[in-house]
Amino acid sequence: MYDEQGAEYIDCINNVAHVGHCHPLVVQAAHEQNQVLNTNSRYLHDNIVDFAQRLSETLPEELCVFYFLNSGSEANDLALRLARQYTGHWDVVVLDHAYHGHLSSLIDISPYKFRNLDGQKEWVHVAPLPDTYRGLYREDHPNPAEAYASEVKRVVSSAQEQGRQIAAFFAESLPSVGGQIIPPAGYFPEVAEHIRKAGGVFVADEIQVGFGRVGKHFWAFQLQGEDFVPDIVTMGKSIGNGHPVACVATTQAVARAFEATGVEYFNTFGGSPVSCAVGLAVLDVLEKEQLQAHAACVGSFLMELLRQQKAKHPIIGDIRGVGLFIGVDLIKDEATRTPATEEADYLVSRLKENYILLSTDGPGRNVLKFKPPMCFSLDNVQHVVAKLDAILTDMEEKVRSCETLRPQPCGSPALSCPLLGE
Repeated sequence: MYDEQGAEYIDCINNVAHVGHCHPLVVQAAHEQNQVLNTNSRYLHDNIVDFAQRLSETLPEELCVFYFLNSGSEANDLALRLARQYTGHWDVVVLDHAYHGHLSSLIDISPYKFRNLDGQKEWVHVAPLPDTYRGLYREDHPNPAEAYASEVKRVVSSAQEQGRQIAAFFAESLPSVGGQIIPPAGYFPEVAEHIRKAGGVFVADEIQVGFGRVGKHFWAFQLQGEDFVPDIVTMGKSIGNGHPVACVATTQAVARAFEATGVEYFNTFGGSPVSCAVGLAVLDVLEKEQLQAHAACVGSFLMELLRQQKAKHPIIGDIRGVGLFIGVDLIKDEATRTPATEEADYLVSRLKENYILLSTDGPGRNVLKFKPPMCFSLDNVQHVVAKLDAILTDMEEKVRSCETLRPQPCGSPALSCPLLGE
């Protein structure tokens, strides 16, 4: 990316520009379709049929009905409506710290938001985040997938005891706002079993992590096992490389129940000829440039270099990720794993001064999140990690200077040192 003065920045976080900012093939596809026709999607166009067909080829065959929309928030809102109509139930189970969108309906199922606003509604039930670094069941647990799934079962049972009925379980396939979390393999299938027994459906939110980002698979939910199939999958952001287009994929059974109301679903520009031309172009670029395999290769290299930094810098508590979805968890103390919130903020500011765009996430705002455009290169990795190393080394030297100057030590790196601007 470039600023108004022409300064060049490396973008490590913009998962919206999935195949790269202003990719010429995507720009060309939008331009050419705009010159021919861009209209209300009541008028069926070949592009929407072709786009749905192309998407269906990437998904399990059960997910064969597609609704096109303008944004990820619209997609999750529609998923909620589909789930409620199909099940006849109202309540939703979500993961702690989750974020699913900015519509009122989605703020209600996003603990990340509602805890700072109107609070938790009686029809919303929150299960623990399946975080094996900070959560209830950690890396030393013999079966964290089963343990965390049992927590969902407990939440469902508690709701049922209050006379509530579960419509859906919503989860990002890889929780992002929660701190770049990688759920233990096998967790989703067990959760789906508990939810379906309660009469609900499983909604996989792929808005931030789909379309080959995980490298090993096209969809992040596929990390949970070949046989696992959600009832509904939502897509946004990366589907249009920044163009406002999103999608909900579901089963024939769910779609038929929705249609049975007699009230059609219509979205004026969801699935317009231009939007679908853009979506098709994104899929073309992913295939032609082999970006899924690229994400696996570059992501593995980034993880390896970051692990080397973890061995060198005590402030790095955990490196977790898959493909080009990676989190670096910064801590004040190895024993307590206290989030190094101020240090993370300082580090991100220093990186920006060095023309590298990165940000933080997680409940403690201490997790560096890497979700770059899929064209992120091996050279980019080496440059970014070198800068990261230099800044962390400088931070540590400042803390050592602080310890020398004071009778009482400052503690762990950057804990309370005024030299770091705290």
